[in-house]
Amino acid sequence: MCQRRFHYFSIKSYDSQWVITRSARFGSIAIRREIGPQSTSKGEALRAQPAILVADIGGTKTRLALGRSGRLGKIKSLFNDGIPDLQELLERELAAAGKNRPTIAALAVAGPVDGDRVSLTNRAWSFSQARLKRALKLKRLIVVNDFVAVAHALPVLKAKDLVEIGGGKGKKDGSLLACGPGTGFGVAALIRGASAPTVLASEAGHMMLGPAAASEAEVFARLSEPKPLVVENLLSGPGIARLHRALAGQALTSDQVITNAKVGHAEALRTVEVFLRILGRVAGDLALAFDARGGVYIAGGVGRALAPLFATSPFRQAFEERPTYGERLAAIPTYAIVHPSPELLGALTLAKIRG
Repeated sequence: MCQRRFHYFSIKSYDSQWVITRSARFGSIAIRREIGPQSTSKGEALRAQPAILVADIGGTKTRLALGRSGRLGKIKSLFNDGIPDLQELLERELAAAGKNRPTIAALAVAGPVDGDRVSLTNRAWSFSQARLKRALKLKRLIVVNDFVAVAHALPVLKAKDLVEIGGGKGKKDGSLLACGPGTGFGVAALIRGASAPTVLASEAGHMMLGPAAASEAEVFARLSEPKPLVVENLLSGPGIARLHRALAGQALTSDQVITNAKVGHAEALRTVEVFLRILGRVAGDLALAFDARGGVYIAGGVGRALAPLFATSPFRQAFEERPTYGERLAAIPTYAIVHPSPELLGALTLAKIRG
């Protein structure tokens, strides 16, 4: 029989472990990082615990990890173009756990989860939750939108997982918003109330997007199809490449544009400046829509890559600049998430919440 091989690469900068514990602070859970090697006895005890498979299935990459006894293990990452079959990939990960094969899996997917049939928005993948659960011999399968998972991770992210982008201290018990560019543009909000927090899924990345000033009108006029634009046509990896073609006449990938901007190329810096100004405006709109006075968190692979460039960009100015409620927005803190996969962290958190 022909064996298919999947080529993983590990994210080495996060070898520490995430430990989920019950906490009154968030009404349900908290997560702390456990640093350093474990003793042999602890390591053996950990491996003996039931595991949970968590996966972040995006438009471009899939990331996976095993969680045991509340700990998120080493993250594996691979490009989706190298995955011939999603079910087979998950089966191989489950089988690799040996006699401690997980019976629970939590998947964060880049698309809406409205019923049994799940389809990714920016990749031609779909599956039936019921059939996948049976095929993988799972007792429980949790499938949520990827930004729903990110929203569940927000209260437990640490200082090293975030880059501050300005704003005030925010409202202590205020709602939190996760939004940001990757292959598409994701949005979800964690609404805090008298009872346990609730996460609201959103497809706000597909709202119509147009210019808000004369300078933006000129930029929008130069953009290629599709027209009219929705948010993720511009605020995404493909979107920043489209924007750069319009502004500089160069056909570069999003990675190339961002890399060039980081080393000071004028054309790329101009593209990133326009991109982050529009991102700031959209994030401010979403903050008002969800009344996210606890904080706004920019997630997604593109947002993470751009994190060092926010400070000198017009992001915050555009976030706050409104005919009304400018002071309200000025009080809201904004952050870029630099954790390698808040989706996995949130998926593990959600699995713990659902017991």
